[in-house]
Amino acid sequence: MLRWFKKSSPILEPIDFSVVGVDLHSHLIPGIDDGAKDLDDSVTIIKQLIGQGFSKIITTPHIMSDLYKNTPETINSGLEILKRRLENDNIEIDISAAAEYYVDYDFEQRIGNEKFLTFGEKYILIEFSFLESPRNMYDIIFKLQLEGYVVVLAHPARYQYFDLKDYESLINRGVLFQLNLLSLIGYYSHQVKANAKLLIDNKFVSFVGTDCHNLNHARLYPKCMISKSWHELVNSGTLINSEL
Repeated sequence: MLRWFKKSSPILEPIDFSVVGVDLHSHLIPGIDDGAKDLDDSVTIIKQLIGQGFSKIITTPHIMSDLYKNTPETINSGLEILKRRLENDNIEIDISAAAEYYVDYDFEQRIGNEKFLTFGEKYILIEFSFLESPRNMYDIIFKLQLEGYVVVLAHPARYQYFDLKDYESLINRGVLFQLNLLSLIGYYSHQVKANAKLLIDNKFVSFVGTDCHNLNHARLYPKCMISKSWHELVNSGTLINSEL
């Protein structure tokens, strides 16, 4: 009886995250969203990220009007507590904070009326519902741009209502895409992994981020280092994390 064996793919050498240096999406300030639960949790995760090659972390707690009512004050005070703990533990890492803003009616009303937390050259990280896009998505993006913000859309591969035309439309409007590393290995779903490949193939990805919420996430990132899609993304020349 003949058996046909599928030819195995070659095992790729790991490319660690020192090639980008900066993680710009995570949830490491303890106790203020669905990320790290306490300081010990935060420190353990940060040690993992340092070991994987990151030298700078911009952590981005959720700001959601109906769930995580964070403010610049709560985020920055939490950041200072975390910094003191890292210093006391002799852990050297460049760490700062911005936010991941959930786009809803409340967020839209705040545009132009308050200063949002940003990183780099006035980059603002936003996210949409996973169920449907905001009805006035393009108007909101335009309003942010009028205020001088550069819009970065978090984990676009996870919005399964988007197709290539939607991605192209956002790119053409000056929106930058931040891809979650775990999208590369099918952590969220096969469809999200396929969407990530589509974004990489079209050279639409400007940033990668861990979107790290917990130690389980952190322990999976080494699998991303040997992903074919990660190698393709690194070699695409589109990533600008290191400029932050």
